Amino acid sequence: MTKTLLCIGLGYSARALARLLLPQGWRVIGTTRRREGFAEIEAAGAEPLIFPLEDAKAAFAEASHLLVSAAPGKEGDPVLAAHGNAIRAATIDWVGYLSTTGVYGDHAGGWVDESTPLTPGTARGRARAEAEAAWQAIPGLPLHIFRLAGIYGPGRGPFEKVKAGTARRIVKPGQVFSRIHVEDIAGVLAASIARPDPGAVYNLCDDDPAPPEDVIAHAAELLGLPLPPEVPFDEAEMTPMARSFYAESKRVSNARIKEELGYDLKFPDYRTGLAALLAEGG
Repeated sequence: MTKTLLCIGLGYSARALARLLLPQGWRVIGTTRRREGFAEIEAAGAEPLIFPLEDAKAAFAEASHLLVSAAPGKEGDPVLAAHGNAIRAATIDWVGYLSTTGVYGDHAGGWVDESTPLTPGTARGRARAEAEAAWQAIPGLPLHIFRLAGIYGPGRGPFEKVKAGTARRIVKPGQVFSRIHVEDIAGVLAASIARPDPGAVYNLCDDDPAPPEDVIAHAAELLGLPLPPEVPFDEAEMTPMARSFYAESKRVSNARIKEELGYDLKFPDYRTGLAALLAEGG
């Protein structure tokens, strides 16, 4: 029987998973809110559907696996709001929910793991924590929660800004971020599908939480370009969203994906990740 993955939101991370599963004979269905998005989904090798789903019962009946990456809004989780009853009635082997390490809040550079209490300090983090709880409240759902650190990969690296001369090394003493290459996100999701553990929560990040200015500097060094200027955080011109990221500093442990899923990171730090991106053309 063909395994079918239904992705509510076939975004950057979900497309990376599709690239792994499609060659294995999987069927992948992806949603978009606009019909204009069909071409991009089809180009990824998936079948497009409009969200909210016109026939949710049929769509969930076809899916053996469900990946949810749609972000919560002011009214809560949009997938549960639109299709909660259909999901409760469906028979699904594996459900993955993509969340964020932002649910942990600020830990002044200290370490957090999956057992750390959730103390989100931003509106986005609080919305994600509430959405996690809403999914966890569904009885019998084979739910797996993945808390993603900062995502980078093809098309989402620092090289273009460095090459354009618009990159800055924003310095806030003590600030560190964890990050994860999109191919490792896909790899962990595939490992979880192969070894399901309903109720599990996983942090998805690499081995090397680092100051953001170090990542920018290393990208410039790889390109052989001058170091972008240092700008103190208090003096930096930033969007409110960008500034909000600097309100929280923590080091995120990835021990569980290694110990419980047996996953070996393809890109264990930003140096190997950026080197690979440069070798692939940026």
